[in-house]
Amino acid sequence: MNSFYKSIRLTRSVHTCRALLKETPQNLKGKKHSSQIWLMRQLRDPYVEKAKQENYRCRSAFKLLEINERFKILSPGLTVIDCGAAPGSWTQVATNLTNAHSKKEGPVGKVYGIDKLPFYPIEGATTLGNMDFTSAKTQETLYKLLQGDKVDVVLSDMAPNASGERHMDHYNIMLLAYSALKFALQISKVDGTLVVKVWDGDKSQQFEQNLLKFYNSVKIVRPDATRNESTEQFFLARGFKGLKTS
Repeated sequence: MNSFYKSIRLTRSVHTCRALLKETPQNLKGKKHSSQIWLMRQLRDPYVEKAKQENYRCRSAFKLLEINERFKILSPGLTVIDCGAAPGSWTQVATNLTNAHSKKEGPVGKVYGIDKLPFYPIEGATTLGNMDFTSAKTQETLYKLLQGDKVDVVLSDMAPNASGERHMDHYNIMLLAYSALKFALQISKVDGTLVVKVWDGDKSQQFEQNLLKFYNSVKIVRPDATRNESTEQFFLARGFKGLKTS
């Protein structure tokens, strides 16, 4: 693990303490309490600043970077689909690591970012905004772009808008997780990889068992960039077995 992630582990509490000593920013005045909490949390978060420094659109980039550093799921020449890509930080990471932007010598990958929302283009990636990855129309568009080829890695950092009711939020994110799995089964190469986010709950174990029906190995990963108060975790499924056609 590189020095950045080690330093984050060692200094997270120190960084937070220093942030607590800072004067409350003026732009909190008049905002709702929930908004004040969010803004203060952003100020205390080292990954927020790091994302700005490295030109990532969101701090979540570091979750995928760490997953890749630990498990080597992305490399030059691979074809990747990022489901629920907006605002695009995972697509940025995938583009860099697969060399989809052709900025390095060697194999050149392909990266496709899909989201129901519009989002700004990313150099080297094909961005499909205003498109639902589960729809037949979107999949038809993808297959045309892929020219019938399958993909190496399917990513999903999707999450529903949180209601604050844990069981409902868990249920809703599991619906998205199963949508990502169903999509991955249709579009992945044999030996392909799926990374999908969930919020932990009573349906997580069953989801893991379902993944094992289609993938040779499944790991549960909680990157350092995940906030302490979050129940977020990622299922990393590797070695897609393929679908029986008979």
